[in-house]
Amino acid sequence: MSRYSRQDVLRILHLHHHQLAAWERAGLVLPTETYSFAHLSQLRTLRDLRATRLPSRTIRASVTAMQRMSGVVNPLLESSVVRHGSRVSFRYAGALLDPVTHQLSFDFDQSITEVLQVANGGVITRSQRAVEVQEMFLRAVQFEEDASTLDAAALLYNEILQMNPDHAPASINLGTIHYNRRDFARAEELYRNATVADPDYALAFFDLGNVLDETLQLDEAIASYQRAIALVPHYADAHYNLALAYERQGERRRALRHWLMYTRLDPVGPWASHAKIQARKILSSERLSIVSRRGQPVPIAG
Repeated sequence: MSRYSRQDVLRILHLHHHQLAAWERAGLVLPTETYSFAHLSQLRTLRDLRATRLPSRTIRASVTAMQRMSGVVNPLLESSVVRHGSRVSFRYAGALLDPVTHQLSFDFDQSITEVLQVANGGVITRSQRAVEVQEMFLRAVQFEEDASTLDAAALLYNEILQMNPDHAPASINLGTIHYNRRDFARAEELYRNATVADPDYALAFFDLGNVLDETLQLDEAIASYQRAIALVPHYADAHYNLALAYERQGERRRALRHWLMYTRLDPVGPWASHAKIQARKILSSERLSIVSRRGQPVPIAG
């Protein structure tokens, strides 16, 4: 069985380590340093639920209630999870169950759409197709780690997107392959696809900002970085790149806010020294106009 390190999981699922730690504190996942494929599926389910802005405590309450009601050890793995209003429901044994309210309904939509026909006359279920796509995605990520198999990774990502055009992580990773090959037009297209497929995916907006910045579309790049930060306020790299973009536009006061935020979020990282230098330069040259107006502090725009 394949095992994945903590860093592998963060990279594959595009998670921030603070988010994973928060799920551990909430009791949604057990702290560990190695993960199985099943763990990856569980974490991806959590990521997708959190993208709908459901609080971790709400997810935890539904999981605990499902465990008590059905005897299922790990509902995030052993049943299909759906947001249902302000809570989580589970597709289980042919029904849609809200374990908190004990509401049970027949899942007619699921029974109609669950089975997919394939060209050779066989059948596969949607859940089987989802597992197949996830396994393809993990193989593609592994191929990316070796330059000699990068083309194989690109082919797999393309195949995934043919099967599921809304697979945002595949769009992002394939976009990054094209970005690194300086095929910026294709990279931009793929990143935009990811933002449409998953409007709450901060990484998609960050990567889109990068390619727009590279192609000198600064206004759009700034808007993309701002969106990434709106989704994940502590996204250090987005603050850094937004500060750079503002400086390129001559908006030094707006840049200052994000230089300072970056130094708070990543005070000892490799780019922290540059951020601190830039912040000092701006504070030194514009101290009077930024710090005081008629003796009152002035908030920094941005």
